[in-house]
Amino acid sequence: MSTMNISLPETLKAFVDEQVGRRGYGTSSEYVRELIRKDQDRQQLRSLLLAGAASPSTSAVDQGYFDSLRERVRAARG
Repeated sequence: MSTMNISLPETLKAFVDEQVGRRGYGTSSEYVRELIRKDQDRQQLRSLLLAGAASPSTSAVDQGYFDSLRERVRAARG
């Protein structure tokens, strides 16, 4: 694992230390890693949403669509 040193103002360091204690992280590094993972997930979701918004329209999503979807799920269950 690589090491990265960061500098924080005292107020942010106090906030991180508080979060580590409150949320059960063992170290501030664990807390920061979790924040980075969540940001990666957020960016991936944003990319997927933008790709979906840019994709061509398909058939209407109406009651018939959901009925068909339920049937396919039931059939897949066996």
